[in-house]
Amino acid sequence: MADTTAPTLRRTWASLDKAWLALALILAAVAVLDPPQFWPTVTFTAGALLHTAPFIVFAVLAVAYMKATGAETLLAKAFEGRQVRMIFLAALLGGLSPFCSCEVIPFIAAMLALGAPLGAVMAFWLASPLMDPAMFLITSGTIGWDFAVAKAASAVGVGLMGGFATMALARSPVFADPLREKPQVGGCCGVKKPFQGKPVWRFWSESERTATFRESAIDNGIFLLKWLTLAYVIEAVMLQYIPAETIATVLGGDGIGTILLGALVGAPAYLNGYAAVPLVDALLAQGMSQGAAMSFVIAGGVSCIPAAIAVWALVKPRIFFAYFGFGITGAVLAGMAWHAIA
Repeated sequence: MADTTAPTLRRTWASLDKAWLALALILAAVAVLDPPQFWPTVTFTAGALLHTAPFIVFAVLAVAYMKATGAETLLAKAFEGRQVRMIFLAALLGGLSPFCSCEVIPFIAAMLALGAPLGAVMAFWLASPLMDPAMFLITSGTIGWDFAVAKAASAVGVGLMGGFATMALARSPVFADPLREKPQVGGCCGVKKPFQGKPVWRFWSESERTATFRESAIDNGIFLLKWLTLAYVIEAVMLQYIPAETIATVLGGDGIGTILLGALVGAPAYLNGYAAVPLVDALLAQGMSQGAAMSFVIAGGVSCIPAAIAVWALVKPRIFFAYFGFGITGAVLAGMAWHAIA
């Protein structure tokens, strides 16, 4: 008789959500290694979640409404008219809309196939993972309105920089013939074909859109709860066990070196834009400079796996590396600008 125990265990392990698993392991480690600190860690996390709960609820409902109405069709407006206008609108919509790069892969693939300028697409790609309404509310509620506004402005600015740079270099070998022969349009978000036609603002009259609202609210609510809980637990652990002097020495100060380091650390270390907010808040509390914090969140947003896959799936590697280069450059510039203002 065949032993089915090992395959069953492997399937069970693979099906576990890694964020929930990491959360359980961290709390278990605190409970075993430092029992007196376990309850303070739990209460810190609960208090932080309670503080941001109004922002989370509003953000979840707002995003669900936008998706249920089919508002992603408004993105088509960004790819009409003159290329300069396209780049401006693409950067604005990318930085302010609730649709991330991977959620609109079919739309972007269609636009590129129909000849939409790569500069406009690059502007949208760079801006979209950096900020959206939900992220803005959570950032403002945790770090502050000034940082959230600065990050939103930086998202649009990075998009504009990359879009116009791509436009200026459109005839160079780097940006010629950008599409893969068979672009992958499945996406990392499990995106379905977007609603066609105009948005339906009173979506509740259609059962399909009502179901979309419900599913989106549940999925986004669980997503935010999962990552923010993990992030707040990590924040509590960082504040307790990492000496503030260490952070202040490495990422504090007024020099450009800390801003560069923030970008270089942020690029590979990012979880996602939502989980990064409490982590940056903890780093700021321990002495991280404002400029380094901004470069960290911008570089990490551009290089996070969902955003990176959205670009890699559609274009050739040289375009992907140009996207990554624009993101890191924009992160450093945004960090320098915020350092000068803050």
